[in-house]
Amino acid sequence: MFKIGVLQNHPRFLRVRENITDALGLMEKSRADLWVLPEFFATGYNFKTKEEVSSVAEPVSGGMTSGLLRSWAKKNDCAIIAGLPEKSGAKLYNSAVFVTGNSVSVYRKTHLFGAEKKFFSPGNTGFWTRSFKGVQVGVMICFDWFFPESARTLALKGAQVILHPSNLVLPWAPEGMKIRSLENRVFAATANRVGSERGLRYIGSSQITNPRGEVLSRLGKTRPGISVVSIDPSKALDKKINKANDLFKDRREKFYA
Repeated sequence: MFKIGVLQNHPRFLRVRENITDALGLMEKSRADLWVLPEFFATGYNFKTKEEVSSVAEPVSGGMTSGLLRSWAKKNDCAIIAGLPEKSGAKLYNSAVFVTGNSVSVYRKTHLFGAEKKFFSPGNTGFWTRSFKGVQVGVMICFDWFFPESARTLALKGAQVILHPSNLVLPWAPEGMKIRSLENRVFAATANRVGSERGLRYIGSSQITNPRGEVLSRLGKTRPGISVVSIDPSKALDKKINKANDLFKDRREKFYA
């Protein structure tokens, strides 16, 4: 079995090191093979100026957040996916780092939401998968869920588990991600935050769903917390709906253009 943990927090705006310390403290309460943390888990989200973003944006390679997460992952023999504002040259990206004790990969958000377009460049990494402890995982961030192509692309690339750091303010994602799991026959782990910040209220409801579209765990709407679930990732390899229908083999791509 493979243990997935989701963390739901209430970060203090722009207080990065304190928020990282708090998050790792929550994660110390349980063990998981892979942890999913929210989008911008350590910085807060509702920026008003580019200067605010720039004050907390970091490079992935050599950045404080990646370094601290990597050290913790190595000590605890796990992987972590977490969202952060990334600085790359003159550009800023809404990114997620996937860290293990030995590596760091970055995904840059493909579909920017709302005011993010004022500060961040559209992601240019594309959707990718990585293997950790024999399990193929793929990453998307928050609003990416609204585009079914995001999850389908990851599933076609072999993802057994979709990792979904989020700062959700719209109400639909918890139910929508059940469908993304069902239509792709994958597990999905959505980590959201809670609380209010400069006029935005976040919906919490961090959850883990299975390939049947069932909710294995869902946290509340208002309080920080963690949840760890044991899964059998091999169940995401079976794309059959019944004896006659295979979800991927039955695709007729020539009609989808």
